[in-house]
Order: sequence, then structure tokens, then C-alpha cells
Amino acid sequence: MLKLENISKIFPGVKALDNVSLSFRPGEIHALMGENGAGKSTLIKIITGIYQPDLGDIYLDGKKVVIKNFRDAVAHDINMVSQEIQVIPDATVAENIVLDRIEQFRKGAVLDWKKINKTALIYLEKVGLDIDPGDKIEQLTAAQKQLIQIAKALSSNARYILLDEPTSSLTSYESSNLIKLIRQLKEQGVAVIFVSHKIEEVLDLCDKVSVLRDGRFVGSRDCAGIKRQDIVKMMIGREESTESLGVLDIKDEKVLEARNITAYGQFDKVSFSLKKGEILGFYGLVGSGRTELAKIIIGLEKMDEGDILVNGQEVKIRSIRDCIERCRIGYVTENRKEEGLILDADVGCNISITVWSRIKNRFGKISEKREKEIVSGMIDKMEIKTPSSRSRVGNLSGGNQQKVSIGKWLAANCDILIIDEPTVGVDVGAKAHIHELIWKLAKEEGKSIILISSDMPELVKLSRRILVFRDQKITGEITGLNEGKKGYAQISAEIGRYLA
Repeated sequence: MLKLENISKIFPGVKALDNVSLSFRPGEIHALMGENGAGKSTLIKIITGIYQPDLGDIYLDGKKVVIKNFRDAVAHDINMVSQEIQVIPDATVAENIVLDRIEQFRKGAVLDWKKINKTALIYLEKVGLDIDPGDKIEQLTAAQKQLIQIAKALSSNARYILLDEPTSSLTSYESSNLIKLIRQLKEQGVAVIFVSHKIEEVLDLCDKVSVLRDGRFVGSRDCAGIKRQDIVKMMIGREESTESLGVLDIKDEKVLEARNITAYGQFDKVSFSLKKGEILGFYGLVGSGRTELAKIIIGLEKMDEGDILVNGQEVKIRSIRDCIERCRIGYVTENRKEEGLILDADVGCNISITVWSRIKNRFGKISEKREKEIVSGMIDKMEIKTPSSRSRVGNLSGGNQQKVSIGKWLAANCDILIIDEPTVGVDVGAKAHIHELIWKLAKEEGKSIILISSDMPELVKLSRRILVFRDQKITGEITGLNEGKKGYAQISAEIGRYLA
């Protein structure tokens, strides 16, 4: 058993962990939950030796241990898969998988590459990846890189594996494969510590859930019999509202129309319209065409036939610059880490990048005063928790990164926003704030929004009309949401019929 006793960790001005005691048992999938800033990441880093506790002790199988660094954690049969993709891009798949124990493959002064590649194949098969172990990591997708990280942890034969948001960048198919793998690890007696913001995923997969709030341990519960609202209340100290946010003042005016959009081999004559002040939901399984259609509209993917109209005028959108400057359309990507943000740049740069061309002076230099005003205003509006506008955006929590990703498009003052998976990888508290923000953009500022989400409660709560996607087609339309005539059960049943 891995046991933590009275763990405390203090950073300058912040008590990240306050007297936390927890136990993790072999053959158990144990969820660790809490809002951003609750202390989950700090606790994980202490378990894996990245941080040292200021107070408290760690016991492994009844013996007190001091884990000095990550290599020491691996030596104690503890390994971790970070939410942040941490791979060596120039190295091969096989090299990344065996990195933690590369010395075991040494024959004198050289490495046994045949054995390395053979070993890598075993773990690639375990995570469901059919790729060559000799491929360079930089050629892979974000989801494949995440699975490589999991393969690496498995290859160390750890008895305790920490998974930090492991499904956040995976498709539903990849996620289901990973969940099968986690259950196999449980059967083999491995203790899996599973960090996730996806409550339904936790309830379906885990045996036990422990919650942190403001650096303190709130409690542990068996997942059998516990309800979503019970976990939410432990996390935020109050119940979560799932009620519709109300009625929008939707105009008859069509601000965006897609007519007979065709992309050979993908879409065939797909059409829809978006009205002024409307939140239009796109629902469907991953790969159903929701995101792909959005990328055609904003010029990131090729359209072979069809027309796009903005405010009744036909437009040709060839780039994101066209979207912002000519059509005033913004796109909040679902993949904020690789497409939405420059992680090594600061918060201010990420927010103001969409308006640089507008705030240049006559000498072509960006006005620092104007930029500072825009950034400061957006940090306040979005309630972004950051030490300063000059802090590296990659150091922020997932929820605050998402607020920056949305904020840069609000700074551009777009009239139409396409928001793809707005709350993926964020906690319940941040999710509620993002929901309120999206609602106010439509309700108070008259923005027109396309909301793409796999979270049905989120879609039903915010959308006033829903289009259902399947196999690159729009198979149905759910209306009557703005009038409040339908409850959640009826709406979800209608969606289900269009997906069948």
C-alpha cells in the first residue's frame, strides 16, 4: 500500500497542501478529484519525487520512504503519465517508451536496438497503437503521443501508476481502449491513481474517489452508489446547477449560412444557418464531422463545392486572418495545447495576438499601452488566475489556459464565435464560469455562437437549438429549447434517435 500521512507543501504565499493523508491500495482504481488549484498536481508531484513535502511522510508497503526525484520514484515502482505531453520529439517511439530504463538495454558500450524495438512493440500493442517503433515522435498526433506516454509507464512494470487526465486528448475509441487497459492493470494488482475532471468517467471506471479542496483533504467515498452531485458538492462545497440558463433574444437575421458544403470523400451538400444572438449546438460522436465542418468554414480545411454567407454576403474564407478581419469570426479550438495557445509565450502575448494588426501605430509598432489595456481587461473579464500577464501560459492550470484561449477571440471582438469543446479538461468550478461567460456573450452582447460539445448536459444547458451529426451528415435538428418546452430527458432521447 502507498500511504501518505499529514503531507503539507508551502510555496511562497500559498499553502498548496495542508495536512493531507491518503492511502492507495494494489488492485484498486482510485480517482483523485478537485477543482484547479485544489492541490492534485502538487500531491502527484510529491508522490513522484518532483517536489519534496515540507511536512509529512510517505510509506510504501509499511516502510517509510523518501522519494528524492522521479528516477527514485521509478525505482520504487511508481510511475506517472502527465497531462502535459512530455516526449522527446527527435527520438523514436521505441526510445521514448524505454527511456526510464534505457540502461537495461545496454550491451557493453552500445545499445541493443533490436531488443529495444521488440520491447516497444509489446507496449504499443497494449495501448492499441499500430505504428513502427522506429518512427519519430514528432510525426505523431497529440493522441498518439499521449498513448506513447502510457506505454512508457507500463514498460517500467510499475506497481503504482498515476494517470493525470489520460483521456483528455483521446478519441472515444482510444479512450475505451485505455479504459480496458486500466481494468487489466487492476486485475494484475496494479494500483491506479486516476486524476480526471470527467465525473461520469470516474463513476464508471473507479473503485474509490478522494477529493481535495483548497489544498485540504475533503474525504474519500466508494464509487459504488455515489452520485455525480455528491462528488460536485465535495469539490466545490455546493450543488451544481444543471438547469437551462433561460431564454435568448434570438433575431431572425442570419449571420452565418453554409449552403451545400461539399468536401470530396467527406461532406456532401451539408447546409445550416446561425442566427444573431443564438447559441447553436453541434452534437455527435468524435469523428462525426462537427469539428471538420467548423474547420472548413474558417478556411483551415478545403471545401470543394458550396457557399458560405456572412450577414447575407457570400464570402471566400481562406485563412484565420480572413475570419478575424473580414468576417469577424473567431474559432476556439478543442486542442488548446497544440492549436489554441503558444505555451512558451506569456499570457499577454496569447491574448493580444489576435489584435496586433489593429493596435499598431503609424510606424508599424504595437502600442504597448493599448496592448496592456486589452490584456488587463481580458484577464479581469475572464477571471484568469495568473501571477501576472507576463507569466508563461503553459504554467497555468487547464481551466485558466482555456480562459486565455477563449479570451484571445473576445479581445478580437468577433461577432461570431465557434467554440469547440469549451470545457474539456477543466474542473467543475471553471466549467460553470465558462458556461456563464458563453451565455452572457449571447444574452448581453448579442454574439452568435456555434457550440461544439460531446458533453450533452453542457449542450442542453446552453444551446437554444441543436444539430445532430453522424457520418459527416446533419441527421437531425432539435428545436424548442429557447421556449423551454422540453426537459433534459426529452432532448437527450431525441438526440439519441438521430444518432441511431
